[in-house]
Amino acid sequence: MSILIKSAELNGQTVDIIIKGNKIKRIITADKAIIENSNSRNTDDNFKFVIDGRHKAVIPGLVNMHTHAAMSLFRGFGDDMPLMAWLEQKIWPNEAKLTYDDIYNGAKLACLEMIRSGTTTFFDMYYQADATAQAVEEMGLRAVLAEACFDHFNPKLMEKSKRNIKKHVNYPLLFSERIQYALGPHAIYTVSGDLLRWTTDFAKDNGLLIHFHLAETETEEEFCRKRFGTTPVRYLYQLGVLTPQLVSAHVLYVDEDEIRILADNGVKVVHNPASNMKLGSGSQFMYKEMREAGIPVAIGTDGCSSSNNLDMIEAMKLASLLGKSWRKNPEVLPSAEMFISATQAGADMLGIKTGRIVEGCLADMCLIDLNLPAFTPNFNFFSNLVYAANGSCVDTVICDGRILMRDKKVSSEDEIMEKAAKTAYNLIKREKNSPV
Repeated sequence: MSILIKSAELNGQTVDIIIKGNKIKRIITADKAIIENSNSRNTDDNFKFVIDGRHKAVIPGLVNMHTHAAMSLFRGFGDDMPLMAWLEQKIWPNEAKLTYDDIYNGAKLACLEMIRSGTTTFFDMYYQADATAQAVEEMGLRAVLAEACFDHFNPKLMEKSKRNIKKHVNYPLLFSERIQYALGPHAIYTVSGDLLRWTTDFAKDNGLLIHFHLAETETEEEFCRKRFGTTPVRYLYQLGVLTPQLVSAHVLYVDEDEIRILADNGVKVVHNPASNMKLGSGSQFMYKEMREAGIPVAIGTDGCSSSNNLDMIEAMKLASLLGKSWRKNPEVLPSAEMFISATQAGADMLGIKTGRIVEGCLADMCLIDLNLPAFTPNFNFFSNLVYAANGSCVDTVICDGRILMRDKKVSSEDEIMEKAAKTAYNLIKREKNSPV
């Protein structure tokens, strides 16, 4: 497929962007475009799609580094509850009812929402990852999917988790290269040390990432001290499972020494400001200290059941404002840095050549509508994007060289929403079946 984006704004310049296949082939500034057009090298007839980029800005597709996509089915269900009560009373009992089709429909709704708000790549943790993979494949996004595993310190459940992981490890071969596999041990309070060590070894042997919840709440820290005699980070260090393949979500409760331990072991961290605030998990995420220690930090939304949306533009704003607020320092977490955390940082963690608008990179990008109050005046594009806008400013989305949304319209979006809503209502009414 070939696409020409004409006269769009990129980093303060007017450019034409040529996409061939799934890569960015050329980025031509306005003066060079005049010369090339005068030589008739690139006429509109040479391209399958020509997009008018006037009054639009090009950004890389956003990278959402912590999601539970199918939990879009639980949006608004069990709100305003503490984390553990919410999990034990509302989420886990209903997740035990989930079928393949439920997860597929929930994930498809999540993909639609991410496309509409500019996300082209996401890192997911959930059950039956092949159901999410099917939704991702059909919707055209890019994803790394971690098969969630729990054993609740039960040896029989541990062996079941191992068998399930081994069974699923090769399923991405059934789908395109846009979909990759990872491992998803849930947290220290739901996964035994033996299973954590096993997943770490399995990940190393198979070149896989590990998606994990870490140091999210005071309750988790209290559990860890009581059961293991230390804090969550130190416990993982003692187990020997802190590795560069570990991508840890939340990481709110850490001290200076633990930050050094994470940095020394190459662990990567994902900040999830919306769910942290909504669940009352904590506010003092140590972004500045982690970055200064050399820890890569990206941004995620968490699932719709705990953050209520998958809008990464909103997540950038929340991350910045929350960091400024508790520090009482307006200079920390500036908008341009939040933008890097929501694009390039996540792409680098996943090892995918995206998150940038650079020749040779994967053609994952968005066009932002500048004809909006949020971008008027436009003294500073990144400031307006992070502090003034939200996902509704996204006009066009391209992933892997394919147009997924144009003029703010996604194919079959009404049908996807209707089917997901019906699935969610039926799920809550349904009697419990065997656990997934």
